Amino acid sequence: MATSIKDVAKEAGVSIATVSRVLNDIDVVNEDTKKKVLDAIKKLGYRPNIVARSLKTQRTKTIGILIPDISSQFYPEIVRGAEDVSHIYDYNVILCNSDFDAEKEKEYLRVLKEKMVDGVIYMSSSLNEDILDLINELDLKTVLVETKDKDGAFPSVTIDNVSAVHDGAKYLIEQGIKNLGFIGVKNDGMNAWGERYIGFENALKEANLSVLDDLVCFDTLRVKSGAKGVKQFIESGKKFDGIVCASDEIAMGAINELRDNGIKVPEDVSVIGFNNNYAASIFYPKISTITQPSYDMGSVAMRMLIKILNKKDLEQDQYVLDYELIKRDSTK
Repeated sequence: MATSIKDVAKEAGVSIATVSRVLNDIDVVNEDTKKKVLDAIKKLGYRPNIVARSLKTQRTKTIGILIPDISSQFYPEIVRGAEDVSHIYDYNVILCNSDFDAEKEKEYLRVLKEKMVDGVIYMSSSLNEDILDLINELDLKTVLVETKDKDGAFPSVTIDNVSAVHDGAKYLIEQGIKNLGFIGVKNDGMNAWGERYIGFENALKEANLSVLDDLVCFDTLRVKSGAKGVKQFIESGKKFDGIVCASDEIAMGAINELRDNGIKVPEDVSVIGFNNNYAASIFYPKISTITQPSYDMGSVAMRMLIKILNKKDLEQDQYVLDYELIKRDSTK
């Protein structure tokens, strides 16, 4: 038979009301009594009924985290940062993977509302108006990570993706590379990945270089897109001596395809990735990349959300964290 709150009260020698106050962290209980209750909870292995508590407090101490790709090496580190902070404040986490599918994102938002989560940390494949409207309609307290909405209505934690890719492309240009290709995601959606193409365009424009359509491939952030882009570049017949990739996975696919076609990296073509996944540091050749502070992005976002849930003021609601260019063996 499951342990009840009545059993805890009996073991601690206090009233059920006192146990309830301890569970709900109400300060009127003195420290000695609180310790007795906590010791009794631990001894009996009591776990409060979250649903019953939520009906009374209107809070479940649960936060939803929605990510676009659970197979990516980038997002788990964000989740780890968020989860570490959630545990400090005794929040539980529900993790949802949208697989870059906007309809799936909407469905998960509805599910999280039904599960009565207190708030959501949201990494979106596209912040379209209908998704933002749904978040508002569901009245979900939300912090965005990696991408921010155009009006800045939602708190967010990002880096400057435009400047980051600009700096990566500029670095290649400074090495004497003039024929640059780009493999990534179209900039027609409101997301961080589209902003990376804008940074690429800006760097070439600044250096008085042209963006050639044949040397631009829009697809996904996955390995296969890197191979697809290189095949396109080779088939075009256009000369290229550098490739800027919107993710490290793309860079890996690109390098493998170049190798399969007898093209050496970086002797013939320099390749730069994005995110600084662990695999990028052990791949051959080790991949030059832009690093994002992924763990910090998750931990900062969770702290922001918990402050919002507890009606505390935020020092700021739009955090733009630092990035860094990591120079390795895939570039000259």
